[in-house]
Amino acid sequence: MSAATACMPLLVPPSSSPLHGSAGPATAPAEAIETRRQPGAMEATRAVGAEGTVGGCVNSHGDGSSDVTNTKPRAVVRTLTTCERKPLGEGFALWRSIGRAELPELDPILSFDEFEFSPPAGFPDHPHRGFENVTYMLEGGISYHDFSGHKGTISTGDVQWLTAGRGVVHSEMPAGHGVQRGINIWINLAAEDKMVEPRYQDLASHDIPTGADEDGGVSVRVIAGECLGARSPLRPRTPALCLDVALRPGGRLRQHVPRGWSACAYVIGGEACFFGGGADCAAAGARTLVVFGGDGDSVDVRAGDAGGAGARVMLVAARPHGEAVARDGPFVMNTREEVEQAREDYRHRRNGFEMADGWTSDHVSTVAMQR
Repeated sequence: MSAATACMPLLVPPSSSPLHGSAGPATAPAEAIETRRQPGAMEATRAVGAEGTVGGCVNSHGDGSSDVTNTKPRAVVRTLTTCERKPLGEGFALWRSIGRAELPELDPILSFDEFEFSPPAGFPDHPHRGFENVTYMLEGGISYHDFSGHKGTISTGDVQWLTAGRGVVHSEMPAGHGVQRGINIWINLAAEDKMVEPRYQDLASHDIPTGADEDGGVSVRVIAGECLGARSPLRPRTPALCLDVALRPGGRLRQHVPRGWSACAYVIGGEACFFGGGADCAAAGARTLVVFGGDGDSVDVRAGDAGGAGARVMLVAARPHGEAVARDGPFVMNTREEVEQAREDYRHRRNGFEMADGWTSDHVSTVAMQR
């Protein structure tokens, strides 16, 4: 796909927040609910531990050799360059890779955004159901408060992995006066997990395990899964791998990804080259998403040659569900009826939303003062 084609306008309803859908009660008519039938998932190797931990993901050397024998790198099958910063209201903007017209989703990844966030923007009290929400801060911070009393701030380098499950109501506001910047990913839950109890997993920057291959010029922050001998304590409900990979000039990583998993990589900065088993590579610059084919069990990435500045890449992979998806703002279910039920449950404060009855976040007064 050419860059011109990839940079078509993003389609984001003005009444919905790009990260969290409608901030108020969902009242959209049933016909507005987006429903898609997923293709059947490819047979996946379930190399996972408890609740979605990827196992055995250790392999990298700067000379191109590997600690995992007989691996086959996946080829890049699609490249999307997110050329344009899209402002959405005062104080918020994003670069959207997954969740746009050209790539509505990559089962089970529903959306992938790089965002900028500063006052007076904010996401006051709003609900979620049916998916996992991952927020990884690149700069600044976000303060949050939910109806169960869970509150705090995630700052530069911190990650929050929220399993919304049967229901969460929370608020999120910029933690400072400057620009807060980060990555936000929505990962779908399987039908059998849609109504699990919600769970927050917060991991401070200094607690994120780091794997390194000094000879190979690679350092990896392991947000979820395992790489270079480092393993994250986070346990995604949907089995997933999430790595923040720093490559010095000439640095190279070959990372195991289970067969059948959907996989993509987002270049945060610099230029990276992705190898699919041949001599040629697919080069990608900053704010470019590459999608890998399913034939293979590893991803092979090297820092590009442009400017000799190295590269920073976020590698994300997850086991697909192969199920129908019905979504409306903050609710992601399998059928229209389930989405409508979620909307009614939130409106009537039941089936997971009971604690929302009479609750308001600490941020409500702040938002009122700003207005």
